[in-house]
Amino acid sequence: MKTIEIIYGIVILGAFGAVIAIPYLSHTRGSAAVPVWQSMVKPGPLSPKHQFLANDCNACHTPHQGIVADKCIACHASNGPLLATQSTAFHANVGDCRGCHVEHQVAAAHEVPGSVGQRPILMDHTVLVALGLKAHPLPSGITAASLPVQHPRITPRETLLDCNACHANQDRHRTLFGTDCASCHATSAAKGGWTIPEFRHPSPLSTDCNQCHSAPPSHSMMHFNMVSMKIAGVEHADVSQCFLCHQTNSWNDIKGVGWYKHH
Repeated sequence: MKTIEIIYGIVILGAFGAVIAIPYLSHTRGSAAVPVWQSMVKPGPLSPKHQFLANDCNACHTPHQGIVADKCIACHASNGPLLATQSTAFHANVGDCRGCHVEHQVAAAHEVPGSVGQRPILMDHTVLVALGLKAHPLPSGITAASLPVQHPRITPRETLLDCNACHANQDRHRTLFGTDCASCHATSAAKGGWTIPEFRHPSPLSTDCNQCHSAPPSHSMMHFNMVSMKIAGVEHADVSQCFLCHQTNSWNDIKGVGWYKHH
């Protein structure tokens, strides 16, 4: 037998042995049991908060299953502030973290190209819909795609979401417009996102500012009489008469004074 054939045979046997040994050792003893294996298969850096797990793949991955929510929950289920805040409380019932939280990415799509280690979070409302349907299936014969489009700014699937459940604490309308956020707001940037491009502020001559705008706390104290009215040069103004001092181009542009911010 030629020497080269012997060498080829040894290489093939070695590769075959590695194919068997690596999965076996990783499964029985953890990924760290195989030297340099973790660094060879790592697709990218972890976010700064997870860097302490960089050499422990098994902290998040389970052999033959990949990333399972149980391992994420083991660390994050006790995050009191996250679960107590209205806009993030839904995490308690999600049961699947991978839809929004993706690790090993050099730069997420919503970040600056080339940036490293930013929070790998990109809210995707369709993922929330999918998780919701998994927990609460639609009646037989009805699919999310067959739902009628109720709003032009969101998809039929997204109509299954209760926007107010997460966004009530961002409601600057003080519930004056109800809880149907999707009647004006969208979830995707392509449709305008949270802002409303076509919104036009009422005339600068309007005197009904108080219907939408609430005065800051300082206007309910002596500060309003001692400082605010004197700076604006308006005596005997009522807190509800915003138009006497403020202008619509900028809230801090005081009539006859210019740009001024003292609180």
